[in-house]
Amino acid sequence: MRKIAPGVVGNFIQWRFALLCSAILMCLVFLLGRVAWLQIISPENLVKQEDMRSLREETITVPRGMIEDRTGRPLAVSVPVKAIWADPKTVMEKGGVQVNSRWQALATTLNMPLNEIAARIRRSPSDRFIYLARQLDPQKAQYIESLKLPGISLRDESRRFYPAGHVAANLLGFTNVDDQGIEGIEKSFNRQLMGRGGERLVRKDRHGHVIENITENPASPAHNLMLSIDERLQTVTEDALSNAVSWNKAASAAAVILDVNTGEVLAMASCPTFNPNNRDGATLNDFRNRAISDTFEPGSTVKPMVVMTALQQGIVQPDSVVDTHPYTIDGHRIRDVGYYPQLTLTGILQKSSDTGVSRLSLAMPIQKLLDTYKEFGFGSPTGLGLTGESRGYLPHRKFWGELDRATFSFGYGLMVTPLQLAHVYATIGSYGISRPLSITRVDPPVVGKRVMSEVIAHQVEHMMESVALPGGGGVKAAVHGYRVAVKTGTAKKIGDDGKYINKYIAYTAGVAPASNPRFALVVVINDPENGAYYGGAVSAPVFSQIMSDVLRLENIEPDGLPDGDPNLMVLNKPVADNSAG
Repeated sequence: MRKIAPGVVGNFIQWRFALLCSAILMCLVFLLGRVAWLQIISPENLVKQEDMRSLREETITVPRGMIEDRTGRPLAVSVPVKAIWADPKTVMEKGGVQVNSRWQALATTLNMPLNEIAARIRRSPSDRFIYLARQLDPQKAQYIESLKLPGISLRDESRRFYPAGHVAANLLGFTNVDDQGIEGIEKSFNRQLMGRGGERLVRKDRHGHVIENITENPASPAHNLMLSIDERLQTVTEDALSNAVSWNKAASAAAVILDVNTGEVLAMASCPTFNPNNRDGATLNDFRNRAISDTFEPGSTVKPMVVMTALQQGIVQPDSVVDTHPYTIDGHRIRDVGYYPQLTLTGILQKSSDTGVSRLSLAMPIQKLLDTYKEFGFGSPTGLGLTGESRGYLPHRKFWGELDRATFSFGYGLMVTPLQLAHVYATIGSYGISRPLSITRVDPPVVGKRVMSEVIAHQVEHMMESVALPGGGGVKAAVHGYRVAVKTGTAKKIGDDGKYINKYIAYTAGVAPASNPRFALVVVINDPENGAYYGGAVSAPVFSQIMSDVLRLENIEPDGLPDGDPNLMVLNKPVADNSAG
């Protein structure tokens, strides 16, 4: 029989068991200690590693605000689109861009050669983000997502869309691919339309799903912008302007409609124009808002201000008769297109007499006329808040020669914009009250500043009605069924060398209905080349068409008087209609 050693029971050895238990216990204690160290005493490193793998910062985007006309019609909206981007490092790790049907489908959808996609990814193999395409429509983006290409992902963004197409395009401007305004209203009011994006810190699982929101910095919403523009009036103005440019073979044109009682811009049109939804083929010249950027010598359109200043200074009375024989100053002949020995103040405006207003100007201190021009807004920006607006030019001289004073009275030697000229006529229409202009909708009443006596402004506005009556230089500006107070003008253009050239600018400015002015309109036609170039022949018909449409659309009651009303007839002997206007 075999002898069993002490401490051994069968095959069981007690000390070995004790040693094994001790080892297991020590391992357990070590593991628990390690866990306690990592979880309680010094967890920072693991937390850091975890956060690096799961925490992500996400931007909370804010859609760009909508631009609306005064009635709420959308003029600019943001629509959701997708951006396609690649993670070059992931693409290269997964075998790179391969020549197969899925990668070729991506290239076809993006309208980009496959080798170009491959070259862009190989150019930055260690980068984690590059754009392949921006502002892709959702249908194409959904198809690309279904291809399940490694390293190819989508992200949300927005694209600006202009429902009215070319209508008010020069005024609205447009945004770039990053939704930042770079022209027009979009640029001028970019901060208001953008809002402020927010940020949030989230935790994601391995599949990219958000499982926890850690912190959030909320976004500030963008604001919608309601303009003073009326899309209906803007459309009829642009249509009339476009037809006038084509018919007269003109280089460009601009028109502005103002609300006399509030100073709101109801329409601001430029030609040529463009479609902001598809700018392919458009040039920088097409983007210009000529109503605020282009300047020109206003010519005869300043004559009502000269007459008002003369009345204000007591040089003449409303029924005064002025000697309008041609005369010479410093070797230069001052004369009218027609021969008028003498004219009343009404006749001076009706026949657009240079000799008449120049004699009035020479009879008063030049500073008085300068003060009137300044008070009516010449030489200063209108304060509309649009980028690219010109302030025009009003000369400041220590010495004025007689020739300078004479030509200054019929619009030479200063520069204005169509918007500034429209502001002048809105001030005349409000009988001497200059109201601040606004491109956004405002609610009346709007407080203005009186710059001319109400009586004098009313008298001159009444005189201006004769311009559109038979015998006047602006008879083509007449509107059937309505009284209109207008003034036409024509000026030679200045060449690059600073000298006058044989190119012209034709313009017509006025208010209607004359019995209670509601709207001021200015039409400027630049360089007409179809034969006629006088304002009375070129821009006056456009004024008539636009103002007729405006009065009809706004349902303004006709105030027309019978033809030949003695209260509106010129006091001097009628002559043939051969005024330059």
